[in-house]
Amino acid sequence: MKCGRVILEMFKEYGVKHVFGLPGETSLPLYMEWYNFPEIKHIMARDERSTSFMADAYAKVSYKPGVCEGPSVGATHFIPGVAEAYKASVPMIIITTDIPLHLEKRNMLTGFDQTSLYKGITKETITVTKSSEIPYVIRRAFRLATTGRPGPVHIRIPMDILEEDVVDPDIYAQKDFIKYPGHRPIAEMEKIGKALELLINSDEPIIICGQGVLYSQAWDEVIELAEFLGIPVGTTMTGKGSIPETHPLSIGVIGARGGTSFSNKVLKEADLIFYIGCNTDSAATDKWTLPSPEEGKKIIHLDISETEVSNNYPTEIVLVGDAKATLRVMLDILKEKIEKRNYNEIPRVKKILKESESFERSLREHMNSEEKPINPLRFIKEFSEAIPSNHIIVADPGISAIYVSAFYRVKRTGRSILFNYSLGALGYAIPASIGAYFAKPKSCVIALTGDGSFGFTAGELETVSRIGGNINIILFNNQSFGWIRAAIFFKYGPKYFATEFKPINYVKIAEGFGLEAFSIEEPGELRILRKVFRSDEPTFIEIKVEPEDRFVPPVPSWVKKAEELGIRYVY
Repeated sequence: MKCGRVILEMFKEYGVKHVFGLPGETSLPLYMEWYNFPEIKHIMARDERSTSFMADAYAKVSYKPGVCEGPSVGATHFIPGVAEAYKASVPMIIITTDIPLHLEKRNMLTGFDQTSLYKGITKETITVTKSSEIPYVIRRAFRLATTGRPGPVHIRIPMDILEEDVVDPDIYAQKDFIKYPGHRPIAEMEKIGKALELLINSDEPIIICGQGVLYSQAWDEVIELAEFLGIPVGTTMTGKGSIPETHPLSIGVIGARGGTSFSNKVLKEADLIFYIGCNTDSAATDKWTLPSPEEGKKIIHLDISETEVSNNYPTEIVLVGDAKATLRVMLDILKEKIEKRNYNEIPRVKKILKESESFERSLREHMNSEEKPINPLRFIKEFSEAIPSNHIIVADPGISAIYVSAFYRVKRTGRSILFNYSLGALGYAIPASIGAYFAKPKSCVIALTGDGSFGFTAGELETVSRIGGNINIILFNNQSFGWIRAAIFFKYGPKYFATEFKPINYVKIAEGFGLEAFSIEEPGELRILRKVFRSDEPTFIEIKVEPEDRFVPPVPSWVKKAEELGIRYVY
């Protein structure tokens, strides 16, 4: 059979149902074989960057590697999404076709050294030089993508290889690696015992969950451990969903991107921090000041990655292993050592619950505000009341992410809200909402984007319109790169440079792509969310808001300056 068919047969073996891609001349031999594989749906996007973001979201929601493909001429366009996936440990398979390799030095159109480009942003980049190697290469790619610290794998296939015949191809899948985690290593038993002793004897421990908890699907174990010992649980922005934020032991998101005065205070007061699946990056730790290494807090760190565990802090106990498997062992040992504590009767937990209630009361003025432009917390209130239970939220960096991270309470465990905050490139939410939709097509999918991000991926409105479904795009319009405005203002004063946009009629743009579109200026108009979230057709909603230097979001360093300058803020 032709090499192109071998690829698709292997995809079938691995249960691949969706591939996000763009056509190009070097890919045509593969596309011609695709006619015979209707069970593997090809979703055409308008930009290769978008396909990589689609595959990212698909992987996060489906717990299967996201697959995207594109031609040689588009191989450079994948980079923002692939780099994000690499930093965020998203399992992905990226296939780029190419010119015949022997013609690269002869300046054949669209040819260049793809391998060098992808080498630093993937777990591995593989160039296929013999068609019979395709089954082996695809097995290797899935195995690498789903095991250890997950991540993207790049496969480069020249077009002349695609057209070759393969005699007796060894088509089979390694079933262990169809989903992730492919395997679940357990941390060293002696270290597990020492970690438990620290947790049992600590006066004010706290658990901080990163997105490694979501990759491992370890939320049940996190909740059970927290309840057994009566330990409060915070999450990073990307770990949101590791515990329902309605749970009495949840303190919400911590750090500089979604942390609040309440949650960060609880973290500051802790004497022991148990990081689970968290890379202790600058956002989660407010640039390594929350906590500061000099504070001498005891730290236990559990992570699948030997690269990240104990990377940024002096660490009492290092646990290298899968979160779910290791926590399950910890719980089994714990149940033999001590009785379960009644966390509702623990004085510290009661104190934190009172502080939480007081904090929530302090937000009511914002949440009930009738001001114009619309107060972001009024949006969060109406949004929370309107959203159906079967939802997936995808948020772009900036104003789209910061308020939903800090003030929207997830009510169920698992990945129901997606951020790209490992690198934080603009233009993620709209294409990612498409990937999320195909991973769970019966969900209400909401893309929260800003007018800055919209400019990167406006063309994908055509894709949304073409595929249909309950995809709802909400655009926050502050007529600027608002986050950059605030970053400039709070460091240099009002010396704004390259941040302002001219007025744009976004509703007309959306309608031109065939979407039902609305513009909201009055708080009462937010009632439209209840209607559109229950529609079976895609919608577009523009909401006008203030830029971040006029109404300051919960970013601790900005809030400190805002207090000094008398500028409104919420934290």
